[in-house]
Amino acid sequence: MGKPSTSAWATLQKKRWPLMILLVLSVPTVGMILVRSTFDSCTVGGKRCGGVVVVEDEISDVKIRSVSRSMNPLGFMKSKLVLLSQKAIDIALKSDLVVLNTAVAGKWLDAVLKDNVPKVLPKILWWIHEMRGHYFKPDLVKHLPFVAGAMIDSHATAEYWKNRTHDRLGIKMPKTYVVHLGNSKELMEVAEDSFAKKVLREQVRESLGLRNEDILFGIINSVSRGKGQDLFLRAFHESLKLIKESKKLQVPTMHAVVVGSDMSAQTKFETELRNFVQVKKIQKAVHFVNKTMKVAPYLAAIDVLVQNSQARGECFGRITIEAMAFKLPVLGTAAGGTMEIVVNRTTGLLHHAGKDGVLPLA
Repeated sequence: MGKPSTSAWATLQKKRWPLMILLVLSVPTVGMILVRSTFDSCTVGGKRCGGVVVVEDEISDVKIRSVSRSMNPLGFMKSKLVLLSQKAIDIALKSDLVVLNTAVAGKWLDAVLKDNVPKVLPKILWWIHEMRGHYFKPDLVKHLPFVAGAMIDSHATAEYWKNRTHDRLGIKMPKTYVVHLGNSKELMEVAEDSFAKKVLREQVRESLGLRNEDILFGIINSVSRGKGQDLFLRAFHESLKLIKESKKLQVPTMHAVVVGSDMSAQTKFETELRNFVQVKKIQKAVHFVNKTMKVAPYLAAIDVLVQNSQARGECFGRITIEAMAFKLPVLGTAAGGTMEIVVNRTTGLLHHAGKDGVLPLA
């Protein structure tokens, strides 16, 4: 997940966040950051963390040191660890601020800090960017009411955490601050370079067999039912039918690209998507691209981003603001953090989640 934008941090300061946050912003402070990275608009990847302690996943660009499973009390996190045991404890106790950068970090407190947990809790800023049900297990969030504060990436996610922890677990959230995310420097450098965008657009479109004048709709997310690729393809098929049936509509050739595919996993959902494309005979118009952390080339190549996450939507939706950096319109579900980013009928169009949103999206 990207670093919070300058404006977001300015908002925090206006809200008079405790002195420990100001120390982090103004002087070098020893900190600990626990990171769990996956391919999702609600996770963290490729973060530069300076001199802090980092736990990072293998798909990140961060260089990490491997630890054998037998030595790793945090195997449940599916991550490789930089620091464990006494060294981690010593740094946590000496730090002015400890940042837990995922909801599952609650287990880290007990697994590593053990009896030292009460000493560290008052120094913890818990950065939460998840909404799925399994993150609300008592063993993950039992320490949440006792930390210094929580930082969450959208008002929708913050409200959901407040209600669910109260109604399901009977616990109270700590003082919570909403901090919207920002884009990475690397992505912005491409987004602001017209020549780079032109080259990337040509290369990607050539690889897909598209002309420059063709309209390309893109959905960029890990392929899963919750991300709504199935409903997106249904809507795309409906739009092709509408164009074919109408004698008045004259539009350039339309294509769709699904970035985030993974046929090696042989998931049932992935197979359903490809079967749908074959049955509807739209293979020439629909393209599947393997999942990647490098989204800039595809943002340069597409004309419209579709953010079709279902149910509660995205916690925030990093890909949405990345698309906006490329000056792309966004077609998004009216749910979650997307509603805090997309201004309906100005920077994009919002549609309902679920089957009711298929025709409006089309």
